Amino acid sequence: MGVVQEMRRLADRTPPGRDRQVDLLRAIAITAVVIGHWLAVFVLVTPDGSVRAGNVLEVVPWTRPLTWLFQVMPVFFLVGGYANAASLTACRDRGGDAAGWVLRRTDRLIRPTTMLLAVLTGTALVARAVGADPGLVGTAVWAAGIPLWFLVAYLAVVVLTPLTHALHCRYGLAVPAVLVVLVGAGDAARLALGVPLAAVANFLFAWLAVHQLGFAWQDGRLRARPGVGLPMAGIGLITLVVLTVAGPYPISMVGLTGEQIQNTSPPTLALLALAAAQTGLALAFHGPATRWLRRPRPWTVVVAVNSVIMTLFLWHMTAAVLGALALYRTGWLADPPGSAGWLLMRLPWLVVLTVILGVLVVAFGPVERHAGTHRAPGTAAGAPAGVLTVLGMCGVVAGILGIAVPGPGQRDLPGMALLAYFAGAAVVRLARRRT
Repeated sequence: MGVVQEMRRLADRTPPGRDRQVDLLRAIAITAVVIGHWLAVFVLVTPDGSVRAGNVLEVVPWTRPLTWLFQVMPVFFLVGGYANAASLTACRDRGGDAAGWVLRRTDRLIRPTTMLLAVLTGTALVARAVGADPGLVGTAVWAAGIPLWFLVAYLAVVVLTPLTHALHCRYGLAVPAVLVVLVGAGDAARLALGVPLAAVANFLFAWLAVHQLGFAWQDGRLRARPGVGLPMAGIGLITLVVLTVAGPYPISMVGLTGEQIQNTSPPTLALLALAAAQTGLALAFHGPATRWLRRPRPWTVVVAVNSVIMTLFLWHMTAAVLGALALYRTGWLADPPGSAGWLLMRLPWLVVLTVILGVLVVAFGPVERHAGTHRAPGTAAGAPAGVLTVLGMCGVVAGILGIAVPGPGQRDLPGMALLAYFAGAAVVRLARRRT
């Protein structure tokens, strides 16, 4: 069966009670992430053949307000909260437990990530063996692994979902309210002390707060109607303007080198204000979006995108690295960022990267689709599987952190981090076999 026919079949089999807007928001968000990253990265080949790479936002200031449109990480956590609440509730209704649910839910995250890291590691080792510059190899691996930042936070949120959902069932919207206060306290400490580590807990608190909003949407505590969504969006937007224009927070919703405070590293109240605005818009336009998605064609496209969403996310920066290599000697990368020539080249740049990403999706998409259709039980086999799950997840998260944290200056492969990740992934796989 062809891919198109398979997507149509999946679309036709959509359960009647599924909230299709959740899938639409996820598809829109991944599109914004991919295009946003591709537009934000610049590669400049100088006349002497040397290569400079960096972030357009750091050298072209007028692009920073555009991050209010392209910063859609909150949307992922919002719809993730909705989907995780629905999935966990269904699992428990079938008699499943928390460990079994975590193993099943993280399978589609870990399998494609393992493939990405295996390919990057193997390619880097081959490149080093044939004499490639270690610094260039390290930078390329780091750039291709940029999406892993998000995965650390999302994995942590998924693993904590059984606990946070229980808190939601008992305390409702008081939970995200408390988390927002904690984020504000972290921001205040960071601004007062000038020490970024003062707010390091915001990496967890902020994303948990948005995830909790997804819980509230799923069970109806946040009603998907314009009367709720539009005021929420308006308050969020006004708060965002006040915090960034009149307040101490930067305009850019993406962290920039050298800024005293960044809105993503760790997340701030300003980013939560953006999240509130995005949540409000999602609630306000739920009705029109749902009616539109009853049409076969748009819904089939949404289903197709969601079937490879992790593949798109994980491999889109690899496509950028490969695109830069492909265009190195063409002269297309000779214009400095922000210049007229550079702006004119954005469309061809996007086209080339889209073609490359399409090839990568064809090659590696089946890994994700297999994980998505692999049926895992909902009940773990007692304490051993639970312990293995915790140990494995710790190894996976620690490994991803070790890969993502060092930054573009690393000259060697993060061997210990890769070892921790692959060991953790193997332990998680063992835990799945015990369920």
